Amino acid sequence: MQSNVFTAVLMPLALAVIMLGLGLTLTLADFKRVIVYPRAILVGLGCQMLVLPVACLLIAHAFRLPPELAVGLMLLAASPGGATANLFSHLARGDVALNITLTAVNSALSLVTLPLIINLSLAHFMDEGRAVPMQFAKIVQVVLIVLGPVSLGMFIRSRSAAVAQRMDKPIRILSTLFLVAVIAASVYTERANALSFFRQVGPAALAFNLVSLAVGYFVPILLRLPRRQAVAIGMEIGIHNGMLAIAIALSPTLLANSTMAIPPAIYSLIMYFTAAAFGFYVSRRYADEQDPAVLRTPTSLPEKVSR
Repeated sequence: MQSNVFTAVLMPLALAVIMLGLGLTLTLADFKRVIVYPRAILVGLGCQMLVLPVACLLIAHAFRLPPELAVGLMLLAASPGGATANLFSHLARGDVALNITLTAVNSALSLVTLPLIINLSLAHFMDEGRAVPMQFAKIVQVVLIVLGPVSLGMFIRSRSAAVAQRMDKPIRILSTLFLVAVIAASVYTERANALSFFRQVGPAALAFNLVSLAVGYFVPILLRLPRRQAVAIGMEIGIHNGMLAIAIALSPTLLANSTMAIPPAIYSLIMYFTAAAFGFYVSRRYADEQDPAVLRTPTSLPEKVSR
């Protein structure tokens, strides 16, 4: 009974709270910035939507992950960035406005890409019959659980930025508590296999994290984007929303699989150390350079940096 309450009530609630928190930090202006710097957006989306799933697939095969852990890792590749990416980008002197726009666009596109990648991953790594076709009813469920809270958060912010700002901190705390509870529940559920899972998926999660950071940073550099934009894309592509991936893995309306939540949980611990090291590296390199092509960010940016 407790397990049913956890999966049927708490997990959808956790996912809704997480997405509400994301919506409180977004405005329509974040989406409109696509017009301001379309090239950087296209590069970031290309890395996120095309390069990372392929890289993640190769990593899963290279480390010979069991099917459910492989699907959990692929779920990370499909998850957008979030507030953590924005914070690390700010600390590393990246273009935070670009981070915010990429988060907004990725979050919107994930309504399509997440189900697509989940189904392809299930069909590829597991028995064909395990693939979950996204029927209309299931799409409606995803929209209600994911897009609904985001839209509500954006509406609250549009009506009163002060109210949204006051709500932001408690929502973040509640989301963090949910994350801790979800990770603890996942570990408890799989406690007999926890150490084995860490040995199996820990190196793969680290490899995926490092590859994501490298792709997000060096591809824009090779395409001659300004270094601040490269830092922003590196953080956005390299730091995935592990909390969202865990919630999707455990949600009864989506995957309802605690094993698939293990890779995002381990990744969520690893990424703080790798992101800090990456930020230190790029900030030291950038400190000695003057980038004449730095994109001027909107004047409203300081309000958003707090993300």
